[in-house]
Amino acid sequence: MEGRSTSSEPYFDMGPHTFRIPMTLFAENRQRLAAAMKDAGHSGIILLKGGEQETRHDTDHENIFRQESYFHWCFGVLEAGCYGAVDIETGAATLFMPRLPPAYSIWMGKIWPVDKFQARYAVEHCQYVDEIPAFAEAYKGKTVHVLYGMNSDSGNFAAPADFKGMESYTVDKSALFPVIADLRVYKTEAELRVMRYVSEVTSAAHVEVMRQAQPGWYEYQLEALFKFHIYNYGGCRHEAYTCICACGPSGATLHYGHAGAPNDKVLKEDAIGLLDMGAEYNCYCSDITCSYPMSGKFSPDQRAVYEGVLRAVKAVEDQLKPGVSWLAMHRTALVEVTKTLIEMGVLKGDVDALIESGVSARFMPCGLGHFIGLDTHDVGGYLPGHPERAAEFGFRNLRTARTLGENMVLTVEPGIYFIESQVDEILAKPEWQEFIASRERLEQLKSFGGVRIEDVVLITKDGFENFTQTPRTIDEIEAVMAGGPWPPQEDTAPELRRTWGKWGALKESE
Repeated sequence: MEGRSTSSEPYFDMGPHTFRIPMTLFAENRQRLAAAMKDAGHSGIILLKGGEQETRHDTDHENIFRQESYFHWCFGVLEAGCYGAVDIETGAATLFMPRLPPAYSIWMGKIWPVDKFQARYAVEHCQYVDEIPAFAEAYKGKTVHVLYGMNSDSGNFAAPADFKGMESYTVDKSALFPVIADLRVYKTEAELRVMRYVSEVTSAAHVEVMRQAQPGWYEYQLEALFKFHIYNYGGCRHEAYTCICACGPSGATLHYGHAGAPNDKVLKEDAIGLLDMGAEYNCYCSDITCSYPMSGKFSPDQRAVYEGVLRAVKAVEDQLKPGVSWLAMHRTALVEVTKTLIEMGVLKGDVDALIESGVSARFMPCGLGHFIGLDTHDVGGYLPGHPERAAEFGFRNLRTARTLGENMVLTVEPGIYFIESQVDEILAKPEWQEFIASRERLEQLKSFGGVRIEDVVLITKDGFENFTQTPRTIDEIEAVMAGGPWPPQEDTAPELRRTWGKWGALKESE
C-alpha cells in the first residue's frame, strides 16, 4: 500500500510493466453521478455497499474476492466489506472500511488505519463501517439513496446498503439505479484507456494461443496458456468470464467451458476451434473470440463458414456510429449469416423470408453483442426510456436494443453454429421444409461446431474504434499459425480499424 497511497497521485497497477490507473478515474465517476442525480432533481446522499468476502460452501476456504461493480465504479476499492457515501450537493465522498480484529494481522497482514485508505483511494473522508450511523446523523431530514434494481441479463437485483437505525431516515430505492446504470454505459476517457489496455493484453494472449495450438493438445491447455499470458505479462489476475476453448462439435455450445464441460476435449486435426477468452484488469473487462482450424489450414467448409462470419462482422462495423439501432445491426449480421448458409447449400429461398420464418436464427440464436465495461455483459441494456426487448427468436436474446451513442463500448460477435438440437428442429418442422436445400448437407454439418468472431469496439462521434488486435483474415490466421510475425507490416483489412502498438505493448505510455 505504501507507494500507492503516499504517491502525490494515488493509483492502481500490478507493477511497472502494467497499466497505471489513477484514482482520479473513480473521482470523476463520483462527480458524474452526483451531477446526474442533481440534474434529475434529487438531493441528499448516495450510500453504496461493496461486495462481501465469500467462502466455498460451508468451508473456511475464501474465494478470491472481486469487488461489486457499481461500488468499484465509484470508489475503485479492492477490499471487501466496505461502504461508500457520496454527497449529491458537493460530490464529496466518504469511504467506510471494516474495523478489523487484531487476529487479522496474523493471518492476513498489517491492519492499516483509515487515513491510509483515505490517501490510497483519494476520497475526501474515510471512517469505519460501524461509524455509519453517527455519520448519517448529518443527513437527518434528507434522502438516503440506495441501489436497488434488476440486472436485465441475470434477473438478479442489486443489494441496497443498510445500517443500524436506517428505518428512521427517508430512503429512496428507485432513483439511483437507472441513473448510475446509464452512466456506466458511457465510458470516460480514463475508463477507455484501461479498456484499451485490457483488450491489448487479451489480444496478445490470443495470438500466443493461436501460435501454439496443435492437434493432440487438450482444450484446457489453451485455457492455461491464455491465463498464464494475461497474468504474467498483463497483471490480470482474473479472467472476465470462464474461458471457452471449444474444438469441433463443442464450438456449437455457446457457453462451453463450464464445470460440466471443462474444456476437456482433445484438439482434432480436422476440427475448427472457437476460442472465446477475455482478461480483466482492475475489474475492467475484455471479451474477444478467435476461430481457427487446428490443422493450421482452413478446409473448404471451414473457409466458407469463417468467411461468412467475417463478412457479417464487416457489414456491421461498416455501419457503426451514433444514432444506429443495435436491433438493426443484429439483422444486418443475420442477413450475412443467411446468405452464407444459402451459398453453402444448407438453406434455400429468399433471405428476408428465411429471416422472418425464424429458421436462419437457429444458426445464430444469440444476440449480436453486448455492452462491456466493469462486467462482461455490462449494465444498461434495457433501462426505462429505451427500446424494450424484442419478441422474436434470436432477437429476444439481444442484451440491448438501444440506439448507439458516442462512448458506448460493445462487442460485435456474429457467429454460425450447427447446434444439434436446432438442426434437428429444422429437419423436423413441416413449415421449414421448403427452406432446406439439402437434408444430407445439414446432417453432414451437425458435427461441425461453430465459428464466432468477436471484437470489442468503441462508438466514436463519427464511427468506431476497434480495441481488438488479433488476426482476422484467413491469410493472417494461417500465417500466424505457421509461425509468421504479428502484427503484420501491412494491414490487409483496414476496414476493421485495428491499431496495434498504439498503447505501448502492454504498458502505459509515459
